[in-house]
Amino acid sequence: MAKDYYELLGVGKNATTDEIKTAFRKLAHQYHPDKAGGNAEKFKEVSEAYQVLSNSEKRAQYDRYGSTFEQAQAKGGFTGFEGFRDFSDFTEAFRGNGGASAQFDFGDLSDVLGGIFGGRGGTSSRRARRGTDAQVQVTIPFREAVFGTTRDLQLGRERPCKTCSGSGAQPGSETSRCKACGGRGQVVREIGLGFGMSAVCPECAGKGSKPDKPCRDCHGAGILFTRETLSVKIPAGIGDGQAIRISGAGQAAPGGSAGDLYVRVQVAPDERFQRTGDDLKTTAEITFPTAALGGTLNLETLEGTVTIKITEGTQSGRVIRVRGKGVPNVEGRGRGDLLVTVQVKTPGKLTRRQRQLLEELRGELGNA
Repeated sequence: MAKDYYELLGVGKNATTDEIKTAFRKLAHQYHPDKAGGNAEKFKEVSEAYQVLSNSEKRAQYDRYGSTFEQAQAKGGFTGFEGFRDFSDFTEAFRGNGGASAQFDFGDLSDVLGGIFGGRGGTSSRRARRGTDAQVQVTIPFREAVFGTTRDLQLGRERPCKTCSGSGAQPGSETSRCKACGGRGQVVREIGLGFGMSAVCPECAGKGSKPDKPCRDCHGAGILFTRETLSVKIPAGIGDGQAIRISGAGQAAPGGSAGDLYVRVQVAPDERFQRTGDDLKTTAEITFPTAALGGTLNLETLEGTVTIKITEGTQSGRVIRVRGKGVPNVEGRGRGDLLVTVQVKTPGKLTRRQRQLLEELRGELGNA
């Protein structure tokens, strides 16, 4: 049955070029095979319809032959798909005012369409592969999070083979173009009706070449699973749940670059100190005479003892700020403060002399 290209795109026969382009863009976003819920067959059909209707000459021939379009094409009455491998029109259909793709990143649309229609497109379909990222978690004490530390991590990862430096070839041997994919790194997988979709070549893993003599250690893969010790510097001021990114320390990829390693830091809580941003908070008790008359408080901190001045008439709940004794900013922007909340301690048991003195003081102060 002949295809109705106007119906496939959901436009009328009097549709303008812009209306056709808009309809194609919407449907291509919907059916794109690399998108969740995509449909390669539908994508192929709307792409075919757009290729014809967006070209004034082809559209005129299609309108002329109508339902006998396919038969006319077979008899030579229609010039058909000469130049169909030039996907510049498709790429142009997805460019907005600023030249950026709309709503969904199609990458190199020429490669996508070239794969679906079994063509080579205008650029190489082989792309550099990248290994996957890896993540590990490490728990450190509160004090080490404040001042920084170093941890040695035992990691099991795929790394480039040291024997062949990741080439997959035995040292001294040569590499040749892969016969399965002709050096393209991709093969065409049939999806029906004489059309195919590009896939990574299973013979060369997308590299386009194969070693004449595979490496004896990695057997030509170029990567090996290894267990290594990696020393990781944890910066001062890192927060609970933050991650350190180590570029290229993730999983390796045959013929490509390695992914990244993310070290996620979990900070154990401290009984005395709590963190708010770059500030540290704690509480300290002082006696009633010290609160009333003033004095000093020796406070044990994460980095030794500091002496805090207590002013006369200090009330319970007052917050004293000790500048520069908080957490170093992880980005190097100074250091926070230590906030000490003072609590006036009321004695539970009194001697006869203490009670007598307090009674005298109460008489002097009254309700003041």
